[in-house]
Parts: sequence; structure tokens; C-alpha cells
Amino acid sequence: MHLVQTMAYVNETPWHGLGNQLAPNQPLEVWAQQAGMNWKIEESEVRFVAGSTGLGSIHAFPEQKVLYRSDTKAPLSVVSSRYQVVQPAEILEFYRDLTEVGGFELETAGVLKDGKKLWALARTGQSVSLKGRDKVNGYLLLATACDGTLATTAQFTSVRVVCNNTLAIALGDSTGAVKVPHRSQFDAQAVKRQLGIAISSWDGFMARMKALSDRKVTVESAEAYFRRVLTYQTGSASNALDKPSATTNDSAIRAVHDLYSGRGKGAALASASGTAWGLLNSVTEYVDHQRRARSEDHRRDAAWFGHGAALKQKAWDEALKLVV
Repeated sequence: MHLVQTMAYVNETPWHGLGNQLAPNQPLEVWAQQAGMNWKIEESEVRFVAGSTGLGSIHAFPEQKVLYRSDTKAPLSVVSSRYQVVQPAEILEFYRDLTEVGGFELETAGVLKDGKKLWALARTGQSVSLKGRDKVNGYLLLATACDGTLATTAQFTSVRVVCNNTLAIALGDSTGAVKVPHRSQFDAQAVKRQLGIAISSWDGFMARMKALSDRKVTVESAEAYFRRVLTYQTGSASNALDKPSATTNDSAIRAVHDLYSGRGKGAALASASGTAWGLLNSVTEYVDHQRRARSEDHRRDAAWFGHGAALKQKAWDEALKLVV
């Protein structure tokens, strides 16, 4: 079962092998058609029938509204009447000036979960080659959901070419992402102004990647790193003197250790072999491509927006501690 209902892409075939391939530099109107984003989110007040039979009286519930697709009339969610909708067209339109004059190039866009989640991903044109051969490209992801699971999020992210691993670009001040809750109106230009601060964050991110690729690690420190990243707090303390219990995911540690030791894509490159950059990428490859999930799409959803994204952030934070 694929979460991806429709999507379009240029260049490489995406992670699940599905989608409509486009020639480069297509207009946004073509993207909307081929990515399945050429519809609107409509809304209607909630109504219910009072009484056990179908002959009961119909009443309205003004505090909430139903969101549905304009094309199929399929319901999407029931939300607060104050909920601010972000339309599929707004996700693509966000990139118009970036692609026409800013040097960005759309690479994928599409619809998840029957339209409940929408996204587009564009290459920024920024890239770095670590020790000559290990190339990492910069991207800007814009995603929203109309079922309450995700604020409209603009996030700078990186993709390591050799293995297609993704990593959110977030520095200490978190300017790599802008999140607009659905109780607020989505203002694309305001978001881009905020991201303008973050475009320079690529330079800081690049410096950190280079530092990680230069930092050699011992077998012992690699093992300790994996244990720090893959140990979870699993319970709450019953009183102030108790500590929450911790669980270590031993199978995940074995998997990332195998990736780090040579099985991972790009693990043998000089930038990754025996380095903190190699440690980080063994975790990102595990999360993006190997972690157990109901489907490839569920894994990608988690890797971008859910627990997998949080795990990669933890791996990044722990890796940086090695180079401070």
C-alpha cells in the first residue's frame, strides 16, 4: 500500500519508483497537473442528524468544519472552524520566483494520504564535495497537511548524492526551518523573508560537514556514539528520585554498525571511512532506507516529518559533539 497517491519528478527516479517523470524546467501549471495537485481544498460546516432514525432533525456544529477535495469530494478531515487552509496551488506557487529568478529547480512534488499531506522539494543550487568525491546538495522542502498532523513547514534539507540520504539543515538557532501553524494565515513572502536568514546557514552547515569528515573516530567512540543515538527514554519517573528507564535498540545498532563498517553506500569514501561523517550517514541511511516500516512511503514520511526525522536530528547533534 503506497501512501503516495500522485507525484511528479525530474532527474532520478524517486524512492518508491512511482510517479510521472517530467523534463527539466517545466512550468508550475504542468507540475500541478502531473503531481496531482490541480484541485482545491473546499470546506463545509459540520452537520449531524439528531435522532436514532434517518428522519431526525439536522443540526449544525459551528465550532468545526469538514475539509474535502474539490475534484473527488473525498473528505480530508474535520478541523476547527478557525483552521487556516493552505491550498495545493500555494505549495507550488511558493517556488515560482525561486525557480524563475532564484536558480532553484523543482525535483519532486506530490500528494500523500489521498491529499491529507502535500509537499514539493526543490534543489537550491548549493552543493559541497567533501574530500573531492562525496557530494551533498542543498534542497528546500515545503510541506503542509490538512489533517492536523503537520504545520506548514519550509525546511532546508540536504541530500547526499551517493546514497540519497536526507538530513534537515538546522543550526543551533534553528533558522533552517520555518513553521506556520494552521491557526495562522500562510504568508509565502513572509516565510521566504525568514528563510533569507537561513540561506546563509548552508555555509555554516557546510563547515560542520567538513569538520565531521575530518574527525577520525575510534572503534570504541563509534560504539558509544551509536548507543547514545539509539537509546530511548521509555518510561516516566514515578517520583523525583527515580530516573526514567532507557531502552537500547540493539538490532538498530547492529544495522548502523554494518553500514558504517562498509556496507553503507559511500561508507568507503575517504570522507566517511572511520570518521564522524561516516557515523552520521550510517544513521541517516538506516532511517531513510532500512528502518522497519509498513511501506517505503511510511518510512519516507517518518524520515521527513516524524520519528525518523527526530532520530536523524539526534544523530546530527551527537556527531557535532565529537568536533566541538
